[in-house]
This record gives sequence, C-alpha cells and structure tokens, in this order.
Amino acid sequence: MTSAIELEKVRITFGTFTAVHETDLQIRDGEFFSFLGPSGCGKTTLLRTISGFVQPSSGHVRIGGADMAGIGPNKRPTALIFQNLALFPMMSVAENVAYGLRVRGVGKSEREARALKLLDQVALSPHAHKKVSALSGGQKQRVAIARALAVEPKVLLLDEPLSALDLKLRQHMRRELREIQQRVGITFIYITHDQGEALNMSDRIAVMNAGRIEQVGHGREIYANPQSAFVASFVGESNVIPGRVAAVGNGLAHVETPLGRLAGRVGLGPDGSAPIALSAGDEAQLFVRPEQIRLVAPDQPRPACGFGARLRDLSFEGSMTHLELDAGLGMPCNASFMTSNAGALPEIGTDLALQFDPLDAIVLRQEGRAA
Repeated sequence: MTSAIELEKVRITFGTFTAVHETDLQIRDGEFFSFLGPSGCGKTTLLRTISGFVQPSSGHVRIGGADMAGIGPNKRPTALIFQNLALFPMMSVAENVAYGLRVRGVGKSEREARALKLLDQVALSPHAHKKVSALSGGQKQRVAIARALAVEPKVLLLDEPLSALDLKLRQHMRRELREIQQRVGITFIYITHDQGEALNMSDRIAVMNAGRIEQVGHGREIYANPQSAFVASFVGESNVIPGRVAAVGNGLAHVETPLGRLAGRVGLGPDGSAPIALSAGDEAQLFVRPEQIRLVAPDQPRPACGFGARLRDLSFEGSMTHLELDAGLGMPCNASFMTSNAGALPEIGTDLALQFDPLDAIVLRQEGRAA
C-alpha cells in the first residue's frame, strides 16, 4: 500500500520550546489513522504541520510523494475540520457544502450537483435547504465532513471534531465517521485524546507523549503489547505493580514486588520485534489489566502468580462489575469481570485472594507513566 503522508525527520520548535521532536512516520493511502495523546503532547501541532498552517523547523512533509515545502494550506491536497466546525450560520446546508467549490470558481450548477451528491452520502439530502442552525450537533458534524470532501482532498484532517458532543452522540458519530471514510476511500487523519475513539475507529494509532511518538500500531496490538510504561498506563486501564527483576527466562520476567514474586511477559522494544533487555536486579513495573485478574475460591490454595487484597468498593455497571481493591501498594488496584460470571459477590471489607496468568501481564522498565 502506498503512503499518503510521509514525515521525514520532522521537528517543530517555537523559540526554545520543542513541540515535536524528530519524527519519522508513514501514513498509508486510504487509512484511518489517529494520533492519540494527552493535551499538549504535540498531536495537533503535527496535524497543522501536515495541513500547512505550521511549517516544520526541520525535516520534510510529503503528501502523495510530493514535498510540501513552501506550499500553503490552500494549495495542499488536504481538508481540515476544526473542533468548532466553522460552519456559516446564515448559509443553508447545501451552500455550506458548496462553499469551497465556489471559492475555487466551480460553476453554480456543478457545485450544487456535487453538494447534493455529498449530502446524500452523509444522509442529509432532506436538510439541504435548511440553515445549519436548525440542525443537531451530529448533523452539523456531517455537514462539516461533506464540505471538506467537496474539494476532493487526498487527505481529510480532523482535529478532535467530536469533543463537544455528548457521550451517546459521540458513540454514534464514531460509527458514522468510520462508515463515511470507508465509503469515500480517502485517508483520514484523526486527532483525539479519547482512547475509546481511537481504538474504535482507527486502522492504526500513533500514541504521543511530550512531543514524541511512543508507539504506532493497530489498536489491539497497542492494548495487548504496549512498548512503554506511558502507553501501558494511558491506553486502557492497568494495575501497576513496582518491583525488581529476580530472573528472566522463556519470555517471562519474574519480579519481586510488595505483593510477593509475580511474573509477566517481557515487554517488546520500540520496533516491536524483540523483547527489551531486562536483567536480574533491574527495577521494573508489572502491568496487568483489571479484566485479567480473577478471584480465587476460598477453599483453593493461592496460586504462584497470586496476591491478596481487601475489597474497598464494588460498582455494578450492568454487564460489568468492578472491584476496587487495597493491596497495600499505596494506590488502588482494580479487577473487572462480566456480571453474569460474578456469582456471589463479596462484601466490602472482605480479604480476597486473586490471581492472573503471567501471559496476561507485561513487565516493562521503571519509567514514567501517564498522569
């Protein structure tokens, strides 16, 4: 698959501040690609650099193989959807969609026909002659997408376009955005701090932290095999158990922790192809997801990879039940399971025995986690 976007040694500074450290990245043609990270990590700066609103301090941005050096936003084969959508309230829906075509000198009959075709693609044809002020939040999102697609960009850039919507509408728009992208077949580059959005919609995700890309991969890959403590703690929920490596062998690291000796898979290095180098005596962190922790029946001996904790709180959320545990780590520990598999629930204050499979945990170096 060819590359729609190529970033080669792109570095972005503002005075003495480095917003994006040297970055190499290829985004494939027709891909739904997301930049995921906390506020201030550099993801929007990268998006604005691709669109031409920010020039890189060094390095090259290529779109469709062409170097974009010196080419402004209005000349690039991209369209950008801002957080506030920037729709024109006094124009009709169809006029908003056709606006970019009018600026480019496209004749009235052609731009009206193209606008109506696009509105049909985003299921808004019946609303073509309404003012945008009469639309719902989700409908306005679709108008902004149709307007961006009207100029036939090679790449559509979306800067947290769902952040102002309520939860139900955001979930609905995730599906719609993905369906629209698959229907039109162009490259979407999506900026978000919401991991649910990124995991739900993306072909691949770049997780960013402090101006650097920590990991690029499919959502399942990033969730199951985080390559840094930041990724492990930012994407999804994890229990973090600090300790010191006692032994390494057969792909597992055995770690002496405040909860006893535990084990987990040795994490992969930055290229994702080989495990990191861990040796006996190294400080490390063991990460295990709440859904991987299981209760041990009272009449069963505690397994080798198990620990004890006191139940602090229990929350029922329909299909899932969540336990908040005090394991003596100075921070809460959590376990989650399907309510249908819960059986008789323990009472608050009960001392519990818990276990996890070492293959479901991952051991990484002692380094900074997400706040």
